[in-house]
Amino acid sequence: MRSIWNGAISFGLVSIPIKLVNATESHSISFRQIHVSDGGRVRYRKVCELDGEEVPTAEIGKGYEEADGSIVPITDEDLARLPIPTAKTIEIVSFVPADEIDPLQMDAAYYLAANGATAAKPYTLLREALKRSRKVAIAKYALRGRERLGMLRVVDDVIAMHGLLWPDEIRAPEGVAPEAEVTVREAELDLADALMATLGEVEISSLHDDYREAVEAMLAAKAGEGFEPSEAVAEPAGGQVIDLMAALENSVRAAKASRAGDGADTGAGAEVTPIRRKTAAAPKTVGGKKSTASAGTAKKTTAATKKTAAAGKPATTKSTSRTTKSTPAAAKSTSAATKSSSAATKKAAAGTTKKAAPRKRSSA
Repeated sequence: MRSIWNGAISFGLVSIPIKLVNATESHSISFRQIHVSDGGRVRYRKVCELDGEEVPTAEIGKGYEEADGSIVPITDEDLARLPIPTAKTIEIVSFVPADEIDPLQMDAAYYLAANGATAAKPYTLLREALKRSRKVAIAKYALRGRERLGMLRVVDDVIAMHGLLWPDEIRAPEGVAPEAEVTVREAELDLADALMATLGEVEISSLHDDYREAVEAMLAAKAGEGFEPSEAVAEPAGGQVIDLMAALENSVRAAKASRAGDGADTGAGAEVTPIRRKTAAAPKTVGGKKSTASAGTAKKTTAATKKTAAAGKPATTKSTSRTTKSTPAAAKSTSAATKSSSAATKKAAAGTTKKAAPRKRSSA
């Protein structure tokens, strides 16, 4: 890898010659600006404002513009002669626990390579000291015309340096948090914890750029004139959550199904539903049991039956009980009971008539 800066690490009285190498690279696909009508490339030309001529890169230098518009030329030699100790040195100023570094301060990342055989021993000493202390080194260095802040840590067997933003370069998050006061219930936090536990962990190395792959496939297809644009799948509109609890429950179910690998598309059909409110319980339907009113009616019917039996009509009660049987014998007994009941009724009526007649004669 090509070094972008040569210098030394200042570790107390120990000086470690190093080379600075970029630790990251961009895989983003770059597009060129073209003339839509004919496809010609559109280029930016660096033209001098005074003579109107294009200036080659070798003749372009630095300058600082004053408030009145005048330009003060600045050369690399001017910057190299600045009275700062970090011009060619990464000066370690302290060692702190890694968790004291705010991730918001993280900037570009570099690898520090030992420059020469004499640098191997002090380089290894610093690396092993960082490992054993489980701390990171805070350093100051100058790069590309300005002094910067850095953090040194161990990655495998290499010392890496992360450029850090200065504390005053971190903007305060004013007006970013929701202004309305929101209360989060314990049940919602429990569901959020369950969702986090269900999703589990992921190997960062297994993640990849789906968008870049899709662009590369599209470019390959267009180059072969076999590209047909397809309609993008519309994602559900945001801000439509009606019930947070239901959304969390659906998310947990979908995550569990996904982790189980059942292949079912549970997440696509999940819908957020409002919380069901508890309503008054409907009266239970009693099956096969008599109500209170029916019981009262049955008692009255039983009492009437007893009175009828006491009046000398036992045949009617017996015939009524026998009619519940669906046999020929029961039918015959019912017919006989009906005849005896009719005869008893006629005798009772005749007796009443005979008794009534003497009363009229006596009163006369």
